[in-house]
Amino acid sequence: MREVLPELIAWWRDGKTIGVGTVVGTWRSAPRPAGASMLVGPDKSAVGSVSGGCVEGAVYELAEQVVADGQPVLQRYGVSDEDAFAVGLTCGGILDVFVEKVSVETFPELGSVAADIEAGRPVAVVTVVEHPDPAWLGRRLVVRPEGDGIPLEGNLESDRAQAAIADDARGLLASGRSELLTYGPDGQRRGEGMRVFCAAYAPKPRMLVFGAIDFAAAVARLGSFLGYHVTVCDARPVFATVSRFPDAHDVVVAWPHRYLSEQAAAGTIDARTVICVLTHDPKFDLPLLEVALRLPVVAYVGAMGSRRTHAHLMERLRATGLSELELTHLSSPIGLDLGARTPEETAVSIAAEIIALRWGGGGGRLARMDGRIHHGQPATERLESSSGLN
Repeated sequence: MREVLPELIAWWRDGKTIGVGTVVGTWRSAPRPAGASMLVGPDKSAVGSVSGGCVEGAVYELAEQVVADGQPVLQRYGVSDEDAFAVGLTCGGILDVFVEKVSVETFPELGSVAADIEAGRPVAVVTVVEHPDPAWLGRRLVVRPEGDGIPLEGNLESDRAQAAIADDARGLLASGRSELLTYGPDGQRRGEGMRVFCAAYAPKPRMLVFGAIDFAAAVARLGSFLGYHVTVCDARPVFATVSRFPDAHDVVVAWPHRYLSEQAAAGTIDARTVICVLTHDPKFDLPLLEVALRLPVVAYVGAMGSRRTHAHLMERLRATGLSELELTHLSSPIGLDLGARTPEETAVSIAAEIIALRWGGGGGRLARMDGRIHHGQPATERLESSSGLN
């Protein structure tokens, strides 16, 4: 929903009714992830995408029907379904799309949810998408972190279901994951019959770019495009300026290792954070990487430099007492082998490596491979091996 929120909230505030289709489950090579949404507006316009173009026409028609009769529908599309194949999902995947009618009457909590998302405050929206009793379909619960002191919004009309689902939603919110959950009809954990989709809206993941150089400007631009909250940091005020990095959310003048230590102590570094060290200067790189590689868990740490620079860097990092396990978390030289030359091409190389590590990709040419195109759950070597550091 995040990508279509501006249009959705504008129509909602104007008292309009919107048809909303949301991907709540995917299997195999589905083209769009769970949580992707498409709107059918009051002016009959379509906003967003649930399939990259494969089944948008069918979802559009279904959304018009749901707006007209008010009854939410969970629809499966996939090559195993002849009707779905006829509308064009030929990529080999299967997706479940929940289509509902959204208005001030059906979703009164949307205003507070939108405010949280826009302010970067964590919030989860849980929607009943399947239940033996049709009256349950579309019931909603808005969940926030337990320590916030904000009561639950919405009502599932079952204390048992509400308690179980709120507890699980807070767990998903803490990890920033959206997921389809299964319960018994009244929230029994060992039962089945009710499925709910938990859409977790955690703050944007952070990209920390150290080194105020031309390559950093290109990386910041691409990082922002990929949905990161980008911070550029350099100790030299003449280079670390907002005018040189218009695509960064923050430009900080500070010694890199001190800034990173402060951010870690403040709890703003998490398992989704990516760190790009582009300073290419030992007096900055060494203390910074010593801090970065000792963090309990981050998604990525990469350092720019030639292979000769990398060899010298590894020697010096070993001399600081970093273990071999900690050193394996360093991507150096940074990026994938794309033959990049310009800052922009190098930024694509770095972004490609971050994406590949996040989703378990190999970085090879799809045209020369067999098997699935889309990988499953996010899987980074950093996350998998982080338990050995504690």
